[in-house]
Amino acid sequence: MQGKTVIVTGANCGIGKALAGELLKLRARVIIACRDLRGAEEAAKDIRKQAGPEQGEVVIKHLDLASLTSVRRFCEEIKEEESKVDVLINNAGLYQCPYTKTEDDFEMQLGVNHLGPVLLTHLLLDLLKSSAPSRIVVVSSKLYKYGHINFDDLNSENNYNKAFCYSQSKLANLLFTLELARQLEARGSQSTLSPPAS
Repeated sequence: MQGKTVIVTGANCGIGKALAGELLKLRARVIIACRDLRGAEEAAKDIRKQAGPEQGEVVIKHLDLASLTSVRRFCEEIKEEESKVDVLINNAGLYQCPYTKTEDDFEMQLGVNHLGPVLLTHLLLDLLKSSAPSRIVVVSSKLYKYGHINFDDLNSENNYNKAFCYSQSKLANLLFTLELARQLEARGSQSTLSPPAS
């Protein structure tokens, strides 16, 4: 991974932090994209310590997937500062939170787990294509199978069930990734769906 630039969303904890640490050991340039900059700084300190003397570079960037304005701002910064992005890992997400809405008035889990990452991917797609062969990884969950897309009440304003909304967002991840893979198949980019244990 030496010489590769990898964006990992939600890399301040959990799967994202572990993945960022492994990428750092492989000497990648890892862009940790997080809402909580303090948590990101602490995570970066931890993974730098664990990576050993031969390691890549960590860059911390603010990204709030509950704000489409923040997603756009992040992508503008990346396009201005980075000549290439080899891998985009859409990892950040919320799990069964109480009912709230994003800045843009979407149900929070759908907004953070799906809509924000879709916009992020779309806005970085040209940079990823120009960096081919590049990869787009979407971290989903096996709980997708308990969801369906409720187009009649996409924001769950009439009946909020936090478990269903999480499953719906993960099903949306799966459907998006399948369609993205179909569209990019002949263009040198790869889209990978990664279902973790939960």
